[in-house]
Amino acid sequence: MMNYLATLLLKTKRWRIQLAALGLWNSLFFPWFKALPCPALNCYGCPLAIVACPIGSLQHFVVIHQIPFYILGMVGIIGTLVGRMSCGWLCPFGFLQDVLYKLRGPKLHLSNRCGWLRYAVLITLVGIVPYLTLEPWFCKLCPQGTLEAGIPWLTLRAELRDLIGGLFWLKVGILWLFLVWMVLIRRPFCRFVCPLGTIYSPFNRFSALQLTVEENSCTCCDRCQQVCPMDIKVYEDAQSGQCIRCLECIKACPKGAIKVGNHRSSSLLPRIGQSQSRRSTDALAHHLPGSRQ
Repeated sequence: MMNYLATLLLKTKRWRIQLAALGLWNSLFFPWFKALPCPALNCYGCPLAIVACPIGSLQHFVVIHQIPFYILGMVGIIGTLVGRMSCGWLCPFGFLQDVLYKLRGPKLHLSNRCGWLRYAVLITLVGIVPYLTLEPWFCKLCPQGTLEAGIPWLTLRAELRDLIGGLFWLKVGILWLFLVWMVLIRRPFCRFVCPLGTIYSPFNRFSALQLTVEENSCTCCDRCQQVCPMDIKVYEDAQSGQCIRCLECIKACPKGAIKVGNHRSSSLLPRIGQSQSRRSTDALAHHLPGSRQ
C-alpha cells in the first residue's frame, strides 16, 4: 500500500499537492470540520480555516491540565502510517518555506546539528510554560499564526487595531525574522522550531512508509542532499527524524539507489568511513620510501 502511495506521489508535482492542501485547510466552506485537527501545521485562527491546529489543540489540553488523547491518537495514526510525510506534502508553512527558498539571493548552509532546538520548543513553549501560565504561548508567538490569523484579522476588522500592543509587534518581528531566514536557508522553521514535526519525527523509525538505500548502488555523491528541503544526506540515515518524506531524493538519485521499502535500511556511514580510511592508507603508502611513484 505504501509503495503504491509513493508511486502515485512520485508521478505528481509536489507543489500541486501542497497548494491543494493549503486551499483545502483554508477553504471556508466546511466550517463543521473545525473539530478535526489538521494533519499539518495550520492556524485555527485563520479567517478561512476549516480545521483545528494540532499544536493549538494540544496546548488547550495542556492549559486545562488534561491528557489530549484525541490529538495524540490522530498524530500517532498518521505517524505510524507515513512518518513525517505530512510536513513535506500537506503543510502550508512548509510550502511557503519551499517557495521562498527558490527566490534568487545568497544561500547559506546550516547544519542540522542544532535540530535539538525543536525538542526544546516542544517541551517548553508547548508543554511546561502553557501548563504553568495557563496560556498557549507557542500560539501567541507562532509566526504562522501571525501570518494566517493576526495580520488578516487586523486587515478585515478595523476595530481590532486598537488592541495592537507590544506582543503583536514582537510576533511581527518573529515573522519577519523567519521570512528572511527562509530565503537564506532551507526550511528553518521545520528543521529547528516546529513542534508538530518534532512529534512526528520518531515515527520515521518504524512507520509503514520507509526509505531504503541500496548500498551497492549508492556512490555517496550527495545529490540527495542537494535537492533535500531539510538538507540531509539520505545515505547516512534513511530514517532520520528530519526527513519529511518529500521523495525528492528518489527522483534525483542518478543511480536509483533510494527507494521506498518496508523495512529500516542500514546507514552507509561504516562504508563511507572504510572508503575514507582506505584512501588515507593509499595516500600514506604513496609517500613511503620505496613506494612506486
